[in-house]
Order: sequence, then C-alpha cells, then structure tokens
Amino acid sequence: MIAMLIVFYMFLGTFACIGAMRGWMKELLVIFSVIVALSFIAVIENLLPVIGPFLKENPTIQYWVRMIIVLTLVFFGYQSPRFSRFSKSVEKRERIGDTLLGLFMGLISGYFVVGTLWSFSHSANYPLLADYINWEATPPNILEMTQRVLGILPPVWLGQPPIIYIAVVLAFVFVIIVFV
Repeated sequence: MIAMLIVFYMFLGTFACIGAMRGWMKELLVIFSVIVALSFIAVIENLLPVIGPFLKENPTIQYWVRMIIVLTLVFFGYQSPRFSRFSKSVEKRERIGDTLLGLFMGLISGYFVVGTLWSFSHSANYPLLADYINWEATPPNILEMTQRVLGILPPVWLGQPPIIYIAVVLAFVFVIIVFV
C-alpha cells in the first residue's frame, strides 16, 4: 500500500517534468486557471442564493461540481496558445534557464492542480476511494506529514473570499502586463 502523500509527491515530479517541456509561461496559465476555478467555486458557493446552499447541503454533489469545474478549467489551461513572440527571442543559452524555470513552474502548477483536487477529495471523505484508503495502516510519521501537507494545499489558504478574489485580480493584472 502506498501513502497518499507519496502519490502527491510523484504527481509533483510528473508535473515538474511536463513544465520543463512546456515552458514557464504555459505553466503559469495553468496556475491561473486553478485560481480562476477556485474563484468560480467561491462565487457559486458563497454568492449565488439558490445554488450555494444546495451544494453545501449535499457534499457529494458539491464535490463533483468542484472537481468538474477545476478539471475543466485546467484542461483549457493546458490548451494554451503558442507564445511565438517570446519563443523566438529565446537563444540557446537561455533555453536552459527556460527549462529550469519551466520545471519550477511545473512543480508549482502540480501543487495547485493536484493539491486542489486532493484537498477537495479529502474534505469530501474520498468518494470512490474510501474503500481503498486505510488510515490505520499508515505509519504515524507519514500520517503527521500528510496532515501538515493537507493544511497547506491551495483551497485551504487561497480558496476563501476575499483572498481568492484578490488573487484573481493579481493574476489578470499579471496576464495583461506580461502577455498583452
């Protein structure tokens, strides 16, 4: 049996490799897509008078709505356009720096994507996986580290108003300044 924490770290490594291949700008768009997804979820759950209370009363439906929103926006975040203006200006010596920055941004995007999905799954008590998770068999040190990591995932510190709204504004300001 493998700990959820180890699976999380394996996903972070995978996303870091993807980021090294795709480049830092495309990975930044994936991070921003998670931020937009979290803000969309916050708007639905906190500001819509009919849908918000309905979702809060039905945790399973709330879980699936959250997952669909995040996965949809991440999918479109990965379908990003080519940045020909930036890619043409990259020289050979800058390609190593771009690869390393892409690796770092891929690691962060993995933290945002997988961390958000894991946090939502944990708060919903792991639908579809509850039969396969055995917390009693987890060593105490791994369980403690897992609890610490669960406490610093994006929905915990970023997913609540007004912080998420500020993050969306900053993300769009960054996109306008850098990409336009």
